[in-house]
Amino acid sequence: MKNYIYLICYTIVLSTTSINHLKAQETYGNTVNIGIGVGGYGGYYHYTNATLPVLHFDYELNVAKNFTLAPFINFASYTNDYYWGNNNTPYRYYTYRETVIPIGLKGSFYFDELLKATSKWDFYLAGSLGFAVINSRWEQGYNGNRDYYKSGNLVFMDIHMGAEYHFNSSLGAFLDLSTGVSTIGLAIHTKQVK
Repeated sequence: MKNYIYLICYTIVLSTTSINHLKAQETYGNTVNIGIGVGGYGGYYHYTNATLPVLHFDYELNVAKNFTLAPFINFASYTNDYYWGNNNTPYRYYTYRETVIPIGLKGSFYFDELLKATSKWDFYLAGSLGFAVINSRWEQGYNGNRDYYKSGNLVFMDIHMGAEYHFNSSLGAFLDLSTGVSTIGLAIHTKQVK
């Protein structure tokens, strides 16, 4: 999956031919980022090899030159069946469902000046720290081991690298590759990008 994302990034870069050169100090904050992604938080989904769909929302704030902080909230849900029974209960499949809402803070450092990027592009490295609010439940009638799908870490730290392409001063598209959840989405700038 990550190779596919790298291929998309490479294609976007090659398809962009007319880009204005960077002329002024850019500000990166006052941006709403909305996206979808795949992955898990800090090894949280240790019991499955599947990557899970995640909805992402954050609001990025300027803190210092080339540095932003973004409080975020995400949403992911996981469902699986487990075959169980005993002497008193006939064997059958029972459904387990878990909803995970990661909440945290992401700090991003932008390298546009160092890379001499044009005003159409932003490039960053970031780190995020957060915790997961979890709601897990078994289907009614299941009386087996409720720790079968025992959760992993509730606190997580992830490393990110990403890029944003600006369609105009108010709207862009971003790709965020992460050790946790890799995300693609839209960036809505509430104040114009210089």
